[in-house]
Amino acid sequence: MKILHIVQCYHPVVGGSEWLVKNISEQLVTNHQDEVTVFTAAATKPAYFWRNEGAPMPIGTEQINGVTVRRFKLFRRLRLLRMLWAHSFHRLQLPYNDWARTVQLGPLIFNMPRAIANSGADVVFATAFPFMHMYYAVAGARRANIPVVLLGAIHTADKWGYDRKMIFSAIQKADAYIAHTEYEKKYLIDRGISGNKISIIGGGVDIQKFEEAEGTTIRQKYSLGNDLVIVAMSRQSELKRLDSLVQAMPRVWDKYPQARLLMAGAKTAYSAQLDSMIAKFSPAQQAQIIQIHNFPEAEKPQILAAADIFVHPSGNESFGIVFVEAWATGKPVIGANIGAVASLIEEGQDGLLFEYGNAASLAEAMLVLLSSKDKRQVMGQKGQQKVLENYSWEHVSDQLRAVYEQVVAR
Repeated sequence: MKILHIVQCYHPVVGGSEWLVKNISEQLVTNHQDEVTVFTAAATKPAYFWRNEGAPMPIGTEQINGVTVRRFKLFRRLRLLRMLWAHSFHRLQLPYNDWARTVQLGPLIFNMPRAIANSGADVVFATAFPFMHMYYAVAGARRANIPVVLLGAIHTADKWGYDRKMIFSAIQKADAYIAHTEYEKKYLIDRGISGNKISIIGGGVDIQKFEEAEGTTIRQKYSLGNDLVIVAMSRQSELKRLDSLVQAMPRVWDKYPQARLLMAGAKTAYSAQLDSMIAKFSPAQQAQIIQIHNFPEAEKPQILAAADIFVHPSGNESFGIVFVEAWATGKPVIGANIGAVASLIEEGQDGLLFEYGNAASLAEAMLVLLSSKDKRQVMGQKGQQKVLENYSWEHVSDQLRAVYEQVVAR
């Protein structure tokens, strides 16, 4: 099969969609001998589309692990004007404010629809909203009568980014849509999308790397010893709600004063607020919190394996791949009882849910797991089995290829 994948950026750029497309593309080449091409922007990160963050990459075509990768030149002019247009149209709720927001975000690659139409592909797949290339994929594929499959990775809590009529219109025009969770599928059905065109396929992980991780090196490196360790792993953005985790810790320390909190993730402008919250704790409590801001991707499995429990308090997730990664190391998880997260975690089976944004509820869930090693072990094992059955890259790519076969055969 001749397959065209379209994504905002591609390896070596780091990101959820970038990682998903890289792994699926390489799996299809290796396991099915498919001819896979990736169209993407010539940028080191998506933020380069609309502001001076990141840098350009060489324009042109290259081969990466058997995948043909074509990077397109970006139009980056009028960025200030585009931003003012988007924000003013949205604030005043003017007609086409969703288009204004999308043009502001980009990537603006004016020759991409024609390139898609001329690609000769049997099927086109694109991810993720709210970027402009999703509409290029639909326009180019329809121009050449090529079936198109979309994976939106919709963050339903982000109204600015995803509450756009044009997103639902594009999904209506697509031949098939991939939802990460049952929650996302229901969200789209409620907005007029036919359930018949929606398949549920989660994200994938390199299971072996996580299964083999022991966490010993991390415990030694940060002098964690045999203390109970709570791990959180995410960028320190406001949307991830790490504030509720920090606020929950005093209740945990009341019962387990030696419990350690390890927060791993890149700093953002919001980090100063988290640091201010932590600074209000006693010196002894502050010493129980460890922050790791820069760590190589290869160290992620070891960090997760060092945990007794994994906590991710975010309510702004399209899937929650970090839960899958924690399960792959055999750890029980705690997530917010909201959105996609609530449909991913099986309450009481492979993890616990807490009331989103409620520090007392989160503390209660953590105490339940910290108090029982047996419960932690059973939930961690069930989570790991779920990953083995549903979230290997081979399984995910095979599921997606089955969707490709269906739309091509119509």
